[in-house]
Amino acid sequence: MRKVIVLLAVISLAAASVARAEQLTLRECLDKAAATSNTLKAASHEVKIAEEQIGIAATGLRPRIDLQGGYVAQLRAQAVKFGAIEQETQDARFPYANVALYDTLYDFGRTGARQGIAKLQRDASLYSYSATEQDIFLQVVRAYFGIMAAQKLLAAADDEVIQMVSHQKTAQALFDQGVVTRNDLLQAEVRVAASRQNQYSMLNEQQNGWLVLNYLTGAPADYRGELKPEFEPVPLVNPKATPDLSKRGEVAALRAVVAAGDLAVKEVKSNYYPEIFAKLGVDYLDNSRVREQAIWAATLGFKVNLFDSGATTARVRQAVQARFRDEERLRDLEERVRLEFSMAQNDMKVAQARIKVAEKAIAQGMENLRITKDRYQEQVGTATEVIDAQTLLTQTRTEYYRSILDLQVAAARVKRATGEL
Repeated sequence: MRKVIVLLAVISLAAASVARAEQLTLRECLDKAAATSNTLKAASHEVKIAEEQIGIAATGLRPRIDLQGGYVAQLRAQAVKFGAIEQETQDARFPYANVALYDTLYDFGRTGARQGIAKLQRDASLYSYSATEQDIFLQVVRAYFGIMAAQKLLAAADDEVIQMVSHQKTAQALFDQGVVTRNDLLQAEVRVAASRQNQYSMLNEQQNGWLVLNYLTGAPADYRGELKPEFEPVPLVNPKATPDLSKRGEVAALRAVVAAGDLAVKEVKSNYYPEIFAKLGVDYLDNSRVREQAIWAATLGFKVNLFDSGATTARVRQAVQARFRDEERLRDLEERVRLEFSMAQNDMKVAQARIKVAEKAIAQGMENLRITKDRYQEQVGTATEVIDAQTLLTQTRTEYYRSILDLQVAAARVKRATGEL
């Protein structure tokens, strides 16, 4: 009895603290998750990294200045022969330096393809960020309505404990009068213990739900608020409806990857063509044997690879196969999203039907429990009938609250499938 009082006191204190707690709507939780999620912060860095790659790709057609220098020590100075006469042309030891400005004038679209790939990869990162955000939002919805369902289930468990304790007292009184056997009393005591275990389980489910929601919204683990019982409008179920994939982040990201694959093939093929360049440089060599120690030169030229053992051809085939792979992945993803959409719609339909059945069953269960308890007190019914009636009522309430949770989550999954959560 003392344990029951302590447990009820704890629950009462928790309820009192919730009553004074901050009221939270689902939209506020979603906004907090978007602002504080470390997963989203990491995804935002991916976007910034991809943006920097655009600038890197653009440097292919921009000038580059290189500086090189050093000190050379030779065993003997280089010399030329004029018959029997030898004349040194440089010092044995000397410093040198080279400064060169190199600019690619035309590369047959190689740099443009690289820039296009970088931009599409940036777009894919943005779409992937949106997809990650949608996944986190769906987790918030599950946690939010999971807590609300757990609160209702805890209330049903509390009511069951009260009803079973009342039945235990009735059985005790009838046993003391010698009207029922000890078996009735034992049944009641065992059922009270089972009800308390269910009460602990529901309390634990509620606490774990808060831990998950606090993690997703960036709140301290011990934070508790008051969830506002506002349910999102549930879209109508249309079995013939097809999802609009244009807003689905993963699909858009993979489409950008496929487009980047086309440019990747073009970029690799450009290695077959020459590169036209201009170069301006100065070479300095400390040499007391010559008049001009700094040589200025300007070059307009081209360079092309004549043979690379088939490496470029293999890279082209590799890029083509990568594009084919991404196209298959895109088709598979689109089919999976359509399946996800259809399953979510089906779950919505079933949840709505379950709610209607459970609403009626709860009223019937409450009336059944009342009649059964009256029959037992009048010694017409049995203790087993009372316990079964209470168990049935609790199960019906549990099914009702879980159906509401399933309906809201299924509706969120429908929105998630279309990227509109």
